Amino acid sequence: MSKAIPQSVTQLIEAFSRLPGVGPKTASRLTYYLLRAPDDLTQSLATALTDLKTKTRYCSVCYNITEEDPCPICRDAERDTNEVVVVEDPLDVLAVERVGTYKGRYHVLHGAISPVEGIGPEDLKIRELVERVKRGGIDEVIIATNPGLEGDATAMYMQHQLAPTSVKVTRLARGLPTGGDLEYVDSMTLLRAFQGRQEM
Repeated sequence: MSKAIPQSVTQLIEAFSRLPGVGPKTASRLTYYLLRAPDDLTQSLATALTDLKTKTRYCSVCYNITEEDPCPICRDAERDTNEVVVVEDPLDVLAVERVGTYKGRYHVLHGAISPVEGIGPEDLKIRELVERVKRGGIDEVIIATNPGLEGDATAMYMQHQLAPTSVKVTRLARGLPTGGDLEYVDSMTLLRAFQGRQEM
């Protein structure tokens, strides 16, 4: 960067640039916005970032991100303990919760199997899921990994690992989006829609 830019400004631009989806221009805009922002805004941002790293941890049951262990969902006595939805990331938990109909528990893998990125089964929370199922009390594991090569490979690996147990293993249905036109749907989605068709 130019010598006309102070080192502290350059450092923050570079830090923002390392965030996903933030390019150099956006990083510069954010940095210069914070320079002009009131002190309380920048201080609250700094405090929030510090708290994010010091107060959060993984739930010892489901491996979702929490400040309390076990997390509020795992502690909730009204949630169904017999069903566990397995998701790749904590954001996926939020997506399922937004629907508002699922009342079971979760298990967060923290990624998907991806040999290209050097991520194997041992890098995920799959072993912990199998141990959790073996302890009993779970009737169904609902695999909700993302559709695609990595998500499908992860789902198949988990199915194989859970096969020796008596647990029922299901996978979320995939198909046509509401309001979508057939002419714009890719062939794999259309194939999944045919495979997952139901009687009316």
